[in-house]
Amino acid sequence: MLKFACYPEGGESGSPDLRGAYIVGIDGVPVRGELHVSDNMIVCESRSQEALGISVLWPVKGYGTLQLQSTRLPTREQSYNLHVELVRQRLMRILTKREEWGLFDYPGVENISAKIEQARVLFIKSLQNVEDPPAAARLADESLGLAVEASEELCRFHASVFVGRRRQAGGFLRGFLGVSLPPSVPPKTLTKGFSDVFDFVQIPFVWRDIQHDEQSFDYAASDKCVKAGAKAGLSVHGGPVLNFGVQFVPDWMYIWENDYEAISGFAREHVRRTVQRYAGQIGTWIVASGLHADNVFSFNFEQIIDLTRMAANITKQAAPRSRVVLDLTQPWGEYFARNQRTAPPILYAEMAMQSGINFDAFGVQFVFGLDSEGFHLRDMLQISSLIDQLANLGKPLHITAAAVPSDKSAVSNADQPWSESIQADWVADFCEIALSKPYVDCVCMQTLTDGICSGIPTGGVLRADMTPKPAFKRLAEVRRNLMAEVGG
Repeated sequence: MLKFACYPEGGESGSPDLRGAYIVGIDGVPVRGELHVSDNMIVCESRSQEALGISVLWPVKGYGTLQLQSTRLPTREQSYNLHVELVRQRLMRILTKREEWGLFDYPGVENISAKIEQARVLFIKSLQNVEDPPAAARLADESLGLAVEASEELCRFHASVFVGRRRQAGGFLRGFLGVSLPPSVPPKTLTKGFSDVFDFVQIPFVWRDIQHDEQSFDYAASDKCVKAGAKAGLSVHGGPVLNFGVQFVPDWMYIWENDYEAISGFAREHVRRTVQRYAGQIGTWIVASGLHADNVFSFNFEQIIDLTRMAANITKQAAPRSRVVLDLTQPWGEYFARNQRTAPPILYAEMAMQSGINFDAFGVQFVFGLDSEGFHLRDMLQISSLIDQLANLGKPLHITAAAVPSDKSAVSNADQPWSESIQADWVADFCEIALSKPYVDCVCMQTLTDGICSGIPTGGVLRADMTPKPAFKRLAEVRRNLMAEVGG
């Protein structure tokens, strides 16, 4: 049993909050177990014998509430000070990334290094006050604020260095910035001016909308979107084609919920029909999205891999020259701690590699801003580290969805100070950090416009009335800056 003590009087942290909390094991993989609060203490119970940590929502001054992880620790009767363990893990992560990125003595990093040292000194002081837990908590909270600030600056500095190297190597000659255009958005929204901001448009093919009943299908809305994208001078990406989340599966499919062979057959025909229809117009296909995380039919792991292989093979047969992408949703895998019929994202990705599935790239989604499992905000160091981890799999990466809100009143979690300007800053930082990595082929905004049907209601780069937000203008600047030295 692990126990983490929290000290509301210690500063910024407040009472223990179990929204989105879960136990973590090695490499941050979620571990099944029970969590409960007792007298300002989070108690973690798990059958695992390995050292464990906890991932929790935690207020950080200046950054709102972030999903943060503690160090992994051995079980003991005495409680650990959660404030101290959160900052310990953050400083360890900074140390590791500075070494990986070669930024210990890099010119220009001196101010960031000084801030990291300040955080380290405060952390040491918190350890020296171990006999006075509230005092240790206050010092740890102060250290954590500095450490998060320093890690954000470190990510931006690292991105500025490697973006320059990628530009010089011609890494931005191919389309790298896109936006998703749901069929519900009028195609006339796309104009030729969009090619000054975006290189491609991503068209989702929602099975539920396309095939309302078993005997008929309707691609009229998708046809209009594909034509509008091409007319606006944008290349077109398609997908996700196969997703078994509740919003994607046709109602008539549920009568087959206990017949895997029938479901697989219907899925095969949906993929084949869709890819064949647009094979000459779409060059990149997200063939399967989130099969590891969210499926209404509770597929076992073998069936998940079988469906993934089928979707990739059918796409390669129907459009041999296309790029096939397997999409990872909720990439930290929080869902796995509670649902044994799912698979951690990294395990799914590794099995896709080892099973010989014929695909070209992994997709990954970074969507934050809902008070819901998998959508709580992560900071840039966690995002950058996860992208690096996925790169170790040896496939290029496509960021298939990126979004945060522009208005805190439109989301259920109002802990974050969201606004249009904060959204614009996040979008610009995220794109530059992601695209600084040579193995990231492209970044796609999750949705073009605000609206109820969007994953994040105010996550678009245009308002509901189609006027541009600051995020739209910042994306134009990012693209212009990345392309600047290519032309020159």
